[in-house]
Amino acid sequence: MCLPWCHTARETPPLPPCEAVPAMAPRPPLGPHLLLALLLSLPPPPTRARHFSAPNATFNHLALAPGPGTLYVGAVNRLFQLSPELRLQAVAVTGPVLDSPDCVPFRDPADCPHARLTDNANQLLLVSGRARELVACGQVRQGVCDKRRLDDVAHVLYQAEDPGDGQFVAANAPGVATVGLVVQAPDRDLLLVARGLAGKLSAGVPPLTVRQLAGPQPFSSEGLGRLVVGDLSDYNNSYVGAFAAGRSAYFVFRRRGARAQADYRSYAARVCLGDANLYSYVEVPLACRGQGLIQAAAVTPSTLLGAFAAGPGGAGAALCAFPLAQLDASMEHARRLCYTAGGRGPGGAEEATVEYGVTSRCAALPADSPESYPCGDEHTPSPIAGRQPLEAEPLLQLEQPISAVAGLQADGHTIAFLGDTQGQLHKVFLNGSHGHVYHSQQVGPRGSAISPDLLVDGNGSHVYVLTAQQVRPVPRMGGTGGQHTGTSLCTHCPCPSLPIQVDRVPVAACPEFPDCTSCLQARDPLCGWCVLQGRCTLKGQCGRAAQANQWLWSYEDSHCPHVQSLLPAYRPRQEQGQVTLSVPRLPTLAADEYFHCAFGDYDSLAHVEGPHVACVTPPQDQLPLNPPGTDHITLPLALMFEDVAVAATNFSFYDCSAVQALEVAAPCRACVGSIWRCHWCPQSSRCVYGEHCPEGEGTIYSAQEADVQVRGPGACPRVEGLAGPVLLPVGWKSRLALRVRNLQHFGSLPTSYHCWLELPGELQRLPASLEETSGDVGLISCQAQQLHPSVAQQELRVPIYVTRGKAQRLDNAHTLHVTLYDCAVGHPDCSRCQAANGSLGCVWCSHRQPACRYGPLCPPEAVELLCPSPRIDTIEPLTGPPEGGLALTIWGSNLGRDFTEVQDAVNVAGRPCSPEPSLYRTSARIVCVTSPAPNGTTGPIQVAIKNRPPGISTQHFTYQDPILLSLSPQWGPQAGGTQLTIHGQHLQTGGNISAFVGAQPCPIQEPVCPEAIVCHTMSQASPGEAVVRVVFGHAQRTLLTSPFQYTANPQLVAAEPSVSFRGGGRLIRVRGTGLDVVQQPLLSVWLAATAEVQAAGVEPRDPTPRTSCGGPAAAPQACIQLREGLLQCSTVCSINSSSLLLCQSPAVPDGVHPQRVFFTLDNVHVDFASANGGQDFQYQPNPRLAPLSREKPTRPYRLKPGNVLDVEGQGLNLGISKEEVRVHIGDGECLVKTLTLTHLYCEPPSRAPQPANGSSALPQFVVQMGNVRLALGPVQYETEPTLSAFPVEAQVGLGLGAAVLIAAVLLLTLMYRHKSKQALRDYQKVLVQLENLEIGVGDQCRKEFTDLMTEMTDLSSDLEASGIPFLDYHTYAERVFFPGHGGCPLQPALEGPGEEGRRAPVRQGLTQLSNLLNSKLFLLTLIHTLEEQPSFSQRDRCHVASLLSLALHGKLEYLTDILRTLLSDLAAHYVHKNPKLMLRRTETMVEKLLTNWLSICLYAFLKEVAGEPLYMLLRAIQYQVDKGPVDAVTGKAKRTLNDSRLLREDVEFRPLTLMVLAGPRAGGAAGGGAVQRVPARVLDTDTITQVKEKVLEQVYKGTPFSQRPSAHALDLEWRSGLAGHLTLSDEDLTSVTHNHWKRLNTLQHYKVPDGATVGLIPQLHNGGAVSQSLAQNCTLGENVPMLEDGEEGGVHLWHLVKGTEEPEGAKARRSSLRERERERARAKAIPEIYLTRLLSMKGTLQKFVDDTFQAILSVNRPVPIAIKYLFDFLDELAEKHGIEDPETLHIWKTNSLLLRFWVNALKNPQLIFDVRVSDNVDAILAVIAQTFIDSCTVSEHKVGRDSPVNKLLYAREIPRYKQMVERYYSDIRQSSPASYQEMNSALAELSGNYTSAPHCLEALQELYNHIHRYYDQIISALEEDPVGQKMQLACRLQQVAALVENKVTDL
Repeated sequence: MCLPWCHTARETPPLPPCEAVPAMAPRPPLGPHLLLALLLSLPPPPTRARHFSAPNATFNHLALAPGPGTLYVGAVNRLFQLSPELRLQAVAVTGPVLDSPDCVPFRDPADCPHARLTDNANQLLLVSGRARELVACGQVRQGVCDKRRLDDVAHVLYQAEDPGDGQFVAANAPGVATVGLVVQAPDRDLLLVARGLAGKLSAGVPPLTVRQLAGPQPFSSEGLGRLVVGDLSDYNNSYVGAFAAGRSAYFVFRRRGARAQADYRSYAARVCLGDANLYSYVEVPLACRGQGLIQAAAVTPSTLLGAFAAGPGGAGAALCAFPLAQLDASMEHARRLCYTAGGRGPGGAEEATVEYGVTSRCAALPADSPESYPCGDEHTPSPIAGRQPLEAEPLLQLEQPISAVAGLQADGHTIAFLGDTQGQLHKVFLNGSHGHVYHSQQVGPRGSAISPDLLVDGNGSHVYVLTAQQVRPVPRMGGTGGQHTGTSLCTHCPCPSLPIQVDRVPVAACPEFPDCTSCLQARDPLCGWCVLQGRCTLKGQCGRAAQANQWLWSYEDSHCPHVQSLLPAYRPRQEQGQVTLSVPRLPTLAADEYFHCAFGDYDSLAHVEGPHVACVTPPQDQLPLNPPGTDHITLPLALMFEDVAVAATNFSFYDCSAVQALEVAAPCRACVGSIWRCHWCPQSSRCVYGEHCPEGEGTIYSAQEADVQVRGPGACPRVEGLAGPVLLPVGWKSRLALRVRNLQHFGSLPTSYHCWLELPGELQRLPASLEETSGDVGLISCQAQQLHPSVAQQELRVPIYVTRGKAQRLDNAHTLHVTLYDCAVGHPDCSRCQAANGSLGCVWCSHRQPACRYGPLCPPEAVELLCPSPRIDTIEPLTGPPEGGLALTIWGSNLGRDFTEVQDAVNVAGRPCSPEPSLYRTSARIVCVTSPAPNGTTGPIQVAIKNRPPGISTQHFTYQDPILLSLSPQWGPQAGGTQLTIHGQHLQTGGNISAFVGAQPCPIQEPVCPEAIVCHTMSQASPGEAVVRVVFGHAQRTLLTSPFQYTANPQLVAAEPSVSFRGGGRLIRVRGTGLDVVQQPLLSVWLAATAEVQAAGVEPRDPTPRTSCGGPAAAPQACIQLREGLLQCSTVCSINSSSLLLCQSPAVPDGVHPQRVFFTLDNVHVDFASANGGQDFQYQPNPRLAPLSREKPTRPYRLKPGNVLDVEGQGLNLGISKEEVRVHIGDGECLVKTLTLTHLYCEPPSRAPQPANGSSALPQFVVQMGNVRLALGPVQYETEPTLSAFPVEAQVGLGLGAAVLIAAVLLLTLMYRHKSKQALRDYQKVLVQLENLEIGVGDQCRKEFTDLMTEMTDLSSDLEASGIPFLDYHTYAERVFFPGHGGCPLQPALEGPGEEGRRAPVRQGLTQLSNLLNSKLFLLTLIHTLEEQPSFSQRDRCHVASLLSLALHGKLEYLTDILRTLLSDLAAHYVHKNPKLMLRRTETMVEKLLTNWLSICLYAFLKEVAGEPLYMLLRAIQYQVDKGPVDAVTGKAKRTLNDSRLLREDVEFRPLTLMVLAGPRAGGAAGGGAVQRVPARVLDTDTITQVKEKVLEQVYKGTPFSQRPSAHALDLEWRSGLAGHLTLSDEDLTSVTHNHWKRLNTLQHYKVPDGATVGLIPQLHNGGAVSQSLAQNCTLGENVPMLEDGEEGGVHLWHLVKGTEEPEGAKARRSSLRERERERARAKAIPEIYLTRLLSMKGTLQKFVDDTFQAILSVNRPVPIAIKYLFDFLDELAEKHGIEDPETLHIWKTNSLLLRFWVNALKNPQLIFDVRVSDNVDAILAVIAQTFIDSCTVSEHKVGRDSPVNKLLYAREIPRYKQMVERYYSDIRQSSPASYQEMNSALAELSGNYTSAPHCLEALQELYNHIHRYYDQIISALEEDPVGQKMQLACRLQQVAALVENKVTDL
């Protein structure tokens, strides 16, 4: 299984906590986008952490490999191998497994009836560093373990096939913890495992065991130490962790004591690492003062850290530390007391005892015993338990329960990592007797507990964190008995909505802190600021950390190096000077080192005196320019050591000359008011620094100067404000005056002033004068001027300022502006002019062109005081309902100056209309609400304003009554989307029309027409009727007579086909319910358009285009651009019925990717996949066809009438079937016979059709595939040449010339001999015959191949439903191992009377024999001894080899090892004789063993790769044979490849199609609804038995042969008319007998017509029962022999041809030399006409033969590892024996694989498939198999006159096949080698797949029978072997004999 594993390194926001769910709630499948969350909750920035998660995977345990740091994750049903960065490297599948906790591991499911498919949770995961192995123990199979390769967890190194109870390792219950350690002893690795009590079958497994990791029985505790417990239920240890420290292993756990101690306590136990017997076991209680039980633990080099649950009633946790020295001392004290003082302390109290209810007691050994036996011995007491607890004070208390602990010692500090049940990881600094949480971060989703497997990597840089989701109860302090309270992690029951993940969290994220402040604020004890390196580092990474002020640690230093002060704080950029920095606690440098100051990019050497550092600022040309819009430049000033900034601040350089430019309106104020010390020179308008202004000029000083009078912005010359008008009319001369102050600073020199107005697009200057001054206050008057802005505006604010002299601008005290206003703007009519603000002085002036003007600009006589009458321009709407209430809008001019003038001034059609004040617009718009009026009332609108004539509209308003008449359609789906048309009269009434269907609005599609309203229904909650109503303003009309019917939404249940070409147009049949309620069903596809497609001009369009009233409905667009950037292409489906839609697939442009294919059924959108059972719609590339004329496409293709057209192409059947393809030649149709991926075969019209259009003289060949139309060129029919008219004169001349020529020829021919003339005529005749023969064979092959491909296409479609009838593996193995033994080669022996009691001993003896076979020495001795016996026949060798294959089927690795040994011996034997003869025949057991081994290993390859082409070849042969007559007596056929089986006589036959009644009632009377008529193709020359076989083939098509009824158990009944039933048979009273020859009855004999109806009925003598399955019988279902033409009373049977006196059926069994010579001579003399039949058959089958050979010999797919392994082994043998001849190696490989396995499969397909192979098919397969054999030989393939016909047939192909074989061998040789481990892994997988070998006990019984025959010889051979004597093999065999035969031996 391949899953989208996820590993990433991005940060995500915190996730919401998991909602409370039931503990047993099923977990939903995880989506492909997994949660990748890490968030820190403390102030430091979040640290990045990689994480790994897998969909639908539940993680249990982590393990870390030393060295490379590979991480292993044990999960439910999976093992993951990750890189240190958490990238997936490998994955192994470990479950689910058929298992039960109440059963021991089993092979046969029958041994555990209540077994269920069980998830395999990982219980223990450990790394064996020395052996480079991963130990993984699961929950299933009683907790057995396996070993895997560290570099590939998918590679299993060891897995117990039949584990004993000594190999039950882990707890098999999910809530019981298992912990362990791999201990390296001097000579081996040992496994220490501690586990709790789980399951009734594990009650005998001790809580602590020592197990071996290597040896013959890995994981066995046999002979090793066990913690023996008197009564497990009394103690029930619950283990928390296992650790190794120093020379000891420690186990931390909780338990209760014996009956005297009912409460649970926490314990730590210790054993010596080298103690394989657990003599050194000591445990002492642990107590964290005031706290509960221990929940998690970890060991640092000097400390045991334990997380304890809070005291009674508490919900938190506490951390306690137990120094290992104190822990060891406490244990040594207990051990000493138990060794030397009987466990009693100095006061006599019991302080140590022997625990766990064992018989041992504390002793009084010598006082030096603890030192003499530091790890105990056999005589020392064990297991020892101290009574005095080791107590510790809590270092830290947390609010959340702790589920995981890890520890680390670095730089002399101890760091603890605590994981809590809410998914937070806490980092704790253990400082003395206190713990400080310096960092906490959320790892994974909130609420997901952290697993106890919290691992620190090898270099101490990262922590691996595993999160899970649920908690389970565990014991807490105060619990009694077996009641557990509290919570602890449950490792494989995840929270349903949150993922489980592994995170990689840095131990110390020092580089994450970019500066000193964040580094010290993090309070990370491992991090500090390395001053001269300028980074946050570990202490060991800072070179001068030991020196003062070099490495700052947050727990000692709270301040970073910083610049305390600057003197001066800033400087002008024009001056270069010195700056002094005050930097306290500067680190001391060496004599040759120095600091320097960096002003940006400018460096200056620093002079250091104590904390003071002096630097020189850069010169002006070294400073960068001020940024635009600023008056200074601020540079970073850093005190540098080399390139590291020790301390930094900012320093500014200011420019006074730039200050005044910042505020143009007030340069002086900007200068003296800035933060810099800048001064203003008023006369020269300069902003200067430092020095004073030029001599004689006053100075206005900076506001920062304290000892001067003239300073600050208040002293600047400035304009205070306007003294004149603020409003200025456009076009009128206005005079401005401004107040000024502080002009005395300019002195008394005369100068000029100007006023400046900033008009849009221009700056207007007005001369000005200083009118008066009084002290420092004055007045400036600007010259009067008409102002005309370039753009007319109603009001325009114009800024104004004053300059002195040429360009010296006075400050503006604040923003100054005047307002220009224009009465003509915004007042287009009189009413709006008079309504303007009175302060503006606007009047309506009729002078020249009437307009609104400023009063003084209009002559007094032209001022209009009374406005004209109102003018109405437009009204809308023009109609309204009689009820009134319609909002009518009136547009015009002079419609009143305010609302009071029009309040009662509007009438509509003589009825008052009430204006709305909020919608009134002065003079321009009135919105009024109409009053009721009678229907039909019409008239104009009138607005009458007081004192003015009324305004009357030219448009009339009509009161009309809208009427609703009908609906169409009257029903639609409740999801809505139905386009509803409401028919009626006067529907275009009013402007605010809305429609409703029931309570739901129905959005109207514009425009509304007078007689129709179109709207789209909305969704409805449930089906039912809904009244349609339309609201016209405040009037409502309801259609009560025709309610709209909401129906149930349409449902789609099937849609096929599900593939189409991109061109679209394929007919899709969609089936469902309620489809006729849909108005316009669509089939649509969303496309992700590329930029090129979008640029091609597809415009965004409304998917529902609007129409005009009365116009035709707009057709939907084929493709539209959606707003989301998608392209939607649609086709409209036609509704065939309520259950069938017919859709055409939409065309998809090239360059786009289909994203979604769906049906739109009004508002119901159904994805294609939902309607098609999950299979989505696929688009395939458009097909490509080659032109008919390859050389020149425009050249006509010459077609001979009657020939089949073969068109080549690519991807032809990817998106269409042959029935849908239309091929035309002109106006005629070319019937498509076959369509494959690359070929199209069609049958053209017999006569030349006419061109489809008159544009060309010849008809065009056109292929139409949906919308794809391909023209392949013109076609020209070949016709017989006609003689043209020949002139008479020419004929006469030609006749005379011919006469002369004939006379000359006659004279010449008389000179030749008669024999020469005859030879010439014969030669010409042969040439003509050969030409006709070639043409005939070619045409016949094409026609036959077309028909065959049509049949095979139909067969392929049938196989999609039924599948290929492969034999199940057990049947396959039996048939291959025991060929010719029938279907049940191994049957249990029938028990005689009184033998029931013998069954158990015999079974036990056979089981011991099975164990004895596992001894390689015994097995090899057995094989060699048997083969040495003269009476041990060849058949016996094969039989025993197959029995061994069955007996060792579950141990294929062992069988492979035996096979290698025997092959090596065989090679050594043949090397000294003739190596090329090895493996040629089956002479020893090894050859048969090799055949069986290959059959086992290649079964999967047969099913997945080679089986399909081989089955298609078999069916193609059967189809071709059945198309021609087959003689039922002689077995000869008209269509065959085997010349000995060729029916040479020309038999006339006619194909018939019979209608077969099939079904339950087919055997009774005709008729009945359950009976189906199945067409069956037969021949009129077929015998009745042949007809029955063909009929059964058609009726039971897709049914395996073993499950079909037998043809001999059925009769064929011909049914004609109502009562005409005739039973047909091969022989009856009507059979024709002549001269002692009786002819078998045929359909022709009974005159059965084409299309006749027949039925199959049970034969009467079978009791009316038809066996539906032959599988119950123990026969193979082998072929029924042909009818023998034996004599019955002197009568011979014949069918098609009369045989010779010797029966034809016996010819296959003849073996005399004379008969073989006769056959050979007959083959040589075969006439040409018979050869054409063979050639035709061969050409028709050629494609299928090629496909089969290609599947066998192709290396395009991975070669099965067994073949690669075998060939590599043969290469090794050749190299070992010095065989360099490549021909010999070629022969070995051919003999071992191709000839031994594949030829057998080719000749006997019944070994693989559940099929019937007739004799004729078998004969053809023999020819093909012989061709395969010829292709494998290395000798040159020579063909001569005497060659067999089969070699002549395949003479051209065999060289090509030889190249395929050689290339096959070469490619395998060049591929990567198959290692022994990989092969073993594959064999282990095979053994697991085929767990229970068939008839294993029966095979052992048969094998023992052979042993019994040569019992004495075998015993002697075993006793003569010295190794066998040591192993007592002969004795063990005698024990087997005693049990099996019940005989007494001398044992």
